[in-house]
Amino acid sequence: MPQLDFFGLAMLEVVLAGALAGVVGVLVVLRERAFFTMSLTHATFPGAVAAAMLGVSVPLGAAVAAVALIAVAVGIGRIRSQGPAVASGVMLTAGFALGALLQSLAPLPIDVESFLVGQVLAVTGADIALTAALLVVAAAVWALAGRHLVFSSVDERGYRRAGLAPWVPEALSLALIAATVVAIMPVVGAILGVALIVAPAAAARLVVRDWRWMLVLAPVVGIASGVVGLLASRWLDIAAGGAIALVAALLYGAAWIVGGPRDRRPAPAPRVRGTIGAETP
Repeated sequence: MPQLDFFGLAMLEVVLAGALAGVVGVLVVLRERAFFTMSLTHATFPGAVAAAMLGVSVPLGAAVAAVALIAVAVGIGRIRSQGPAVASGVMLTAGFALGALLQSLAPLPIDVESFLVGQVLAVTGADIALTAALLVVAAAVWALAGRHLVFSSVDERGYRRAGLAPWVPEALSLALIAATVVAIMPVVGAILGVALIVAPAAAARLVVRDWRWMLVLAPVVGIASGVVGLLASRWLDIAAGGAIALVAALLYGAAWIVGGPRDRRPAPAPRVRGTIGAETP
């Protein structure tokens, strides 16, 4: 993309990353995977550090670490006395500790801050291509399997009774979340990624109830968070990743003010017509 300068590339990346985070964030919110996502953002840190030490692609290293630690988390979660919350907690602390250990053992200094809070002004065409490709994949998954994803999210027992395998949408969800965490690392880093993924979708759910409208509103909020945060970082000379995450949090607060007072009860589960034709709450 030779026609764009570094700021133009950064702006294109935050637009794509905000849209991707919004689309996948809807899945995170519906499946109540916010804590898992936070753990996963931390778990990619050692893979990024190891990749930098070896001189290979940082997204590739982060992806390998994410896959490995998801496997560990799934294994721990299957232990009856533990559960997914314990697995996510272990993954969060162990992943971040491993990254810090690798950074201390690195023979040459590593810019850890860029992994933690992002360095969007240094994105490349390859970063943008990865984000764009994942956005297309995420949109295709929602278009082809959206009803399955929502049905299994709001009523897993009903999904199982319908003769469907809940592990399929679960595996698909984990793969999309992990890929999104890796893709947005250049924008908000390993620590702040959860804000861009969760806040726009959570804000959308406060304003609208139908999951289809969430898929429209959440990417808009994600894009607004990225664009406004990037512009604010330029005007105020502050870190772009932190500015983007803060704007996402502020937009969530605004959505709570708008949508919260109308219903202080827990948000009802979205309604979806399952594949067997029954309306599922």
